[in-house]
Formats: sequence, structure tokens, C-alpha cells
Amino acid sequence: MSGPTTDAAMGASASALLADVWTPQDPTADALAAVWKHAAKAGWFDLEGEGSAAALIAIADALGRAACPIPVADAFVATRLLPAAFADEVRRGDVRLAVVPSLDGGVRGLEAASALTHVLVIGNGSLDLHPVRVTGTEAGTARPEWGVGEIEPAMWSADVGVAVTDAARTQLRLALAARAAAGAARLHELAVAHAKTREQFGRVIGTFGAVQQRTATAAIAVAGAALLIEDAVSAAEANADDWELRAELAVRHIAESARGVLLAAHHTLGAVGYFSEHVGPWLFRRVHADLAQCAALAPNAGGVTDRLLDGAALPALGGGAETFRAEVRSVIASLRRDDGTYEPDAARAALVDRGWLGMAWPPELGGRSAPLDELAVLQHEFTYARVPVEIELASVLIVGDAIVAHGTPEQQVQFLPLVREGRMRFCLGYSEPETGSDLASLRTRARRVDGAWEISGQKIWTTRADVADYIWLAARTDPQAKPPHAGITLFVVPTSTPGVTIRPMTALSGETAATVFLDDVLVGDDAVIGEVNGGWKVITSALAGERVLMGGIAALLQRVLDDVVAAGRRDPDLLGPRGSASRAALDSVAAELQALHGLVRAALGSTAQARLAAPMAGVLGGELAERFGGVLLDVLGPDALRTDGAAGPWPEYLGRLAPMYVIGGGTNDIQRGLIARGLGLPR
Repeated sequence: MSGPTTDAAMGASASALLADVWTPQDPTADALAAVWKHAAKAGWFDLEGEGSAAALIAIADALGRAACPIPVADAFVATRLLPAAFADEVRRGDVRLAVVPSLDGGVRGLEAASALTHVLVIGNGSLDLHPVRVTGTEAGTARPEWGVGEIEPAMWSADVGVAVTDAARTQLRLALAARAAAGAARLHELAVAHAKTREQFGRVIGTFGAVQQRTATAAIAVAGAALLIEDAVSAAEANADDWELRAELAVRHIAESARGVLLAAHHTLGAVGYFSEHVGPWLFRRVHADLAQCAALAPNAGGVTDRLLDGAALPALGGGAETFRAEVRSVIASLRRDDGTYEPDAARAALVDRGWLGMAWPPELGGRSAPLDELAVLQHEFTYARVPVEIELASVLIVGDAIVAHGTPEQQVQFLPLVREGRMRFCLGYSEPETGSDLASLRTRARRVDGAWEISGQKIWTTRADVADYIWLAARTDPQAKPPHAGITLFVVPTSTPGVTIRPMTALSGETAATVFLDDVLVGDDAVIGEVNGGWKVITSALAGERVLMGGIAALLQRVLDDVVAAGRRDPDLLGPRGSASRAALDSVAAELQALHGLVRAALGSTAQARLAAPMAGVLGGELAERFGGVLLDVLGPDALRTDGAAGPWPEYLGRLAPMYVIGGGTNDIQRGLIARGLGLPR
């Protein structure tokens, strides 16, 4: 065939073919031969031209879900490396080969062994094609079991260079990882379906908190893997210079997350999924087999951290607004002082002068209807550079956007200029001593008194309250409302109002927050944002802005990673040699960070999947920050706790700041509950 159909069509046809001829619970040699025959006719070994890499991954996905080990990726690589005559035989299915990294210790670990005729040995720069005679199997491995064999002398050999063999190994690793990710994803889906119907102790198990928590965690891993695979495939199709790094990021993420997804699914399925009549055991064994094969094909270029130390950069994921990004970076560079810091007033003026504060608003309100992509770029770049404009950017996304959507014309005239000029100093009056993540149960009351609103209550953990001019305050105006969130109203209250008392406290991060006491505070109707008892709509309408703000966590973590890599370039001993535990730990962080970038990017959309990606990004970002802090302690030792350490002051600060990312805006436990319900699990 001249080229593949679309990857979606190829994946669908592969799934249909496997459903007809393959049974994971009984993977016989005859069944394997039948699949290979049908696969050759369907063109699985003849993927050429535009879209071929995407088609390969679509087939790998179908194979993973069916727990079928046909080595399609091996053929994909071989047809690009072998002479034309041999390549044609592979395409027809007459030469049925598996790729192995070496012949050390003999020929072992042969995938789909009963059908093989040849092995292609991909060394570091060399290629050798050998006929093979399979002599046995390796007991205990995933069925159909790996084979062992004897080889005949090479019938073709070539020295092609390490760059060529590295690219081939990376392509194989990506396909194997995609196949493993698909197998894990299918078992996860079966577990979710099971949790919706299985009853224990008089309840559907999907209502149990433990089931919801682990299901949500697995869903985040599955979503992250899918995004990284998609990114790597797109880069490979475009022959991008960094496609191999993108592939390695996907491989690393899947190598670490797929096992957790499998185990979470088995915990939910219980004994139902433990015995061989269920597809679970076969998916479990096949996924582990794929991950083991993937590890054996490590490229000479090394892991992610090795490549970063050699000069690569963590790739931008998702693209979008790149012209604007270049403009923002140029402005930031012009603001940077010799010591690498920024003067706050100059930074604020740069935002104001260019109209970047409120640029997404309609022109009649001072904006230019800029797309969400540009807001995300602005947040990422200023956060990454550590320019001190956090409050100015947050005032747009939380206060300004809400007033644009819900404020009266008079409120828009009063407040929007303050936001556009970077002069809106506010704090969030949401959390209370008895209602942290459970905002709908807040107790601060606002009642009508002589044509005004009298507000009484207490807010706590209120960041920047000591320097704020206004409190963005949620209060209960209807104590009898059902559900409770229907009785909440949003107020904007000047901190100078009589009855407002602010008592500062110091957070673990060193930031100043406060307890805010509200004792019979009187405000007029002009302080109400939106409708009375409609505050929940105002609060939730800020979700788009919160999705942009989440990109700041990813930007901060990327900057810390880049700082550590830069320190490693200056001091080659800091991160140890290739293969060291320090580099492996940073590989893991980099892969998870790339998945976070993908989820943040996905959350900027308007679909149901985007709305689910938002809490996923929130959970992953917070917990990655916590884990990264621990990794830095292991990697940097005492320097991780010194403000003048090898990687600068931020490793120490990240460790103290990280818990807030897990707590703020609703704890990760609550966010996982939202994710679980988004997957269809019952309340």
C-alpha cells in the first residue's frame, strides 16, 4: 500500500481485526500466526508516508488493549533500515522479525517467538539481520511466552552510526510504551465501569472515598500519558529536532505511571480481576513485558536529564501564541537587572503600558479580546522569570474577569481601571476556620439592615490581607437555601471599612497571610458583585482564570528544574555520571512536569475533557511540587536548604511552598473527588 489511512481509522480497523482473531486468555501459536497473516494483509507492516508514525501508535494502542504482542513497531523500524529486498519481505509478512538490542547471553526475550523467522540486532551504530530458530520459551513470562533461540550467521550487516540506531531505538521505545499505556488504560476503564455497578456493604463501591481517590490518581496518569504520546507523535511526524527528547519524556512517564494504573485497577476490581478468566491478569503481564522490553532498548544518548545536561531544553508542549511569547520574553529581558532581579514598579509599568492587564476583555472595557492562549503565555513567562507581578496578574483573572462578566456598569468604571493599571490590591475572603475546601458551607453572614448589608464572621489563611485594599468576600445571605451554595453572595469590601480587623500570620513559605475578623461591617448594595444569592456563579465563573493561574505552578517548577540543570552544567560532579540515581530522579520529575504542561494546556479548552483536565492539573502540579522538593533534597544535599546553594535559593523555597499547592483552592483530596465524579463515579 502507498500509505496509511488516518491514525483513527487504522486504530479502529486494528481493534476490529483483533476482536475477531485474538483472545488474550488463550493466546496460542496458531492465533498469533493468524493475527500476523491478517496484519500483513491489512498493511500494518507497510506504514509509509505522512501519518505513518501516528498510524503505528494507533495500532500499538489497539494491540495494547487486546494484550497482543505482534511486533509491528519492529517491522516499522526494520523497513526503514533494511535493504529494499528485505524490507519488502517484511512488509508482506514473509520475513517476520523482532528487534533485539544485542546478542549478549544468546537470543532471549523474543516477542511473538513462535512466528519469528529473523532477528534484527540494533547495536550502538550497527545493524545485523540474522535468521533465527526458536528453540524454547521462557517460562513465567507473559503469554504468548518470550522465546529463546539459536541464530545463524548474519545475512546482512551495516554500520549506520549511533544517531540512526538511537532514533530507531527511540521509535521502538515509544511504540512499546504506547502499547503498555493502552493496556493499562483499558484495565483502568474496566475498573471504572466495575466501580459504577459493584455493590459491597450495601453501597456501590464507586462511592467509597478510597476507590474515588485511587481512580482519580490513575485517571491523571492515563491522561498525562495520552498527551505526551500525542506530542511525541506529532513531533516525529514533523521530523522536529527534539522529537526523540519528547519521545523519551513520554516513555519515562509511562514507565513510572503504568504500573500504578494497573495496581489501582486491580485494587478496585478485587478478586473479580485477579483470576485468569478476566482479561486483567493478561493485561497486567503484557504491560510489564512491554515495559521490560522498552528498558532494554535504552538509546546511547541517555535519559532526559542526560540530554538536558548536554544542552537540550524541555520542549514547549502544545504551542500556541508563539509570536506573542517572543514579544513577552523580549520585554522581560529588557526589565532584567544585572543581578537577575526585577524592579517591581518597572515590571508593573511594562504590563500597563502594553495593555497586557485585561487584554482579554472586550475593547469597550479596555481590552482587545485576546485569546486564552496569550493569557497563558503571559502567566507562564512572567512566573518563569520570577518577575514580581503575581498580584497584578491574579487581579485580572480573579477580580477583573468576574467584574467584566457580572459587575454593574458603575462597578466596571470603579474597579476595571484599577486592575488595568496594576493598582487593584485585593485578598480572597473565602476560607474560614470550619470551612476550608467546603466553601459552600461557609458561615460568615450578611443580612439586610436599614438598606445596607451587615457582614459578620471570620476569614482565615487570607494571603496578602495585610496589604490589600479590598476583600473579595463570599458571605451567606440565605441561611435556609438548599443546596447551601445557593445562598451565597459575593461582596467587594474595602479593608478600611469599620469593623474589619486584620491579624497577620506567617505561613510555612514565609509569606504573610492573616485572619480577618468582620464585626458588623456595613456595606451598600454597590458592594454586591452579581446577584444576591448568586455568588456561587461569580466564584465558579473564575474557573477559566484559575486554569491560567495553574500554568504558573508548571512554570515555577520548570524554572527550578532548569536552575538545577544549569548548576549541573557548571559543576559536572553535582548530578553524578550517566546512570546515577540523581539523574534518574530528575528524569522522573521532568517527565511528570511535561505531563503537567500538557494537562494545563488541555485545561485551556472549552470541552468537558478540558474541564476535567483542570482539576487533574491542579492535583498533579501540587503533588509534583512536593515530590520535587524531596528529590532536590536527595540530589543537592545541604544545598537544597541553603539560599546561597549551587542551584540558588529556590530549591529550599519550593520545599516550603509546595504544601500550599496541595491545600490552596481546595485540597487535592477534594479535587480527586471532582475528577472521580467527572469519570462517572457516583457521589
